[in-house]
Amino acid sequence: MVERKNFGKGVVLKIFVTGGAGFIGSHLCEKFLSEGHFVTAYDNLILGKRELLKNFIDHKNFRFIQNDLLELEVLTREMAGADLVYHLAANSDIAQGASTTTIDLHNGTIATYNTLEAMRLNGIKQMVFASTSAIYGEATIKPTPENYGPLLPISFYGASKLACEALCSAFSHNFDMKIWVYRFANIVGSHATHGAIHDFVVRLLKKPERLEVLGNGTQKKSYLHIEDCISGMRFGFEKCKENFQVFNLASVGVTEVLFIAEEVAKQVSERSGVRAEIIFGQENRGWRGDVPYTHLTREKFLSVGWQAKLSSNEAVALAIKEIISEKFQG
Repeated sequence: MVERKNFGKGVVLKIFVTGGAGFIGSHLCEKFLSEGHFVTAYDNLILGKRELLKNFIDHKNFRFIQNDLLELEVLTREMAGADLVYHLAANSDIAQGASTTTIDLHNGTIATYNTLEAMRLNGIKQMVFASTSAIYGEATIKPTPENYGPLLPISFYGASKLACEALCSAFSHNFDMKIWVYRFANIVGSHATHGAIHDFVVRLLKKPERLEVLGNGTQKKSYLHIEDCISGMRFGFEKCKENFQVFNLASVGVTEVLFIAEEVAKQVSERSGVRAEIIFGQENRGWRGDVPYTHLTREKFLSVGWQAKLSSNEAVALAIKEIISEKFQG
């Protein structure tokens, strides 16, 4: 097993990515393969998509396992020999948690416990964990720092991620694991399988003359482009060496849903020739459990030398272009 202190440029790692066929996971796998690492993507394909792996599915250093994280015995066997785990798998349909209250318990909390337990059983000591700004709930301090409290999430997704962070902390302290927890802003870009931009584009492809938006458009959140997301995760892993640490991962500023809807309608219109009428709802949140305003501080990451290249609005504009291009090509 490779020790953390020896990780660096030129070192080839065996990297295990849960949710490897998902939005972030597929980008991450491709990045690691381009650098010469060995990569195993583990995904049940309920939300992940095999087509997101098409650029590297036959790569000699790549292995894809279609299976569920709830099967601990299989997970433990397939994870054996890994140097590093990126745990990205989760239920990405946040609104679904209100109608199926067990989905985040199983696909979030228990899946994370199993991932950590499989690491323990295999003697694997490093994990990068994808958390979320949703753990802050409706924070009264904006921008919200990592030490904000009390943490009172309002969605089952946020509650599950908070429980997962607690499990990560306990495993780290009891078994000397090094764990990097990243509280993501809304990640956007190509390969997206969900989120406002993806959903707006899909709706306009079905009905190009009309775009219905959940909420009144005043919701505003931090958005981060997928390339900056991967850059930030990699930077923290390489530069920050404490056993357990938590970082907000966000860009400059916030973006309103109104901006997203208008920009999607404009860019789709340039392709289709039809300009959509945008119909907004009455509420200031999209659904029960949706936090209408999130804004994360960046100071902790800035202090160690990293910042996103794109602002929130820039990330959104580029992501819209990328997703529209993918959908029209498909």
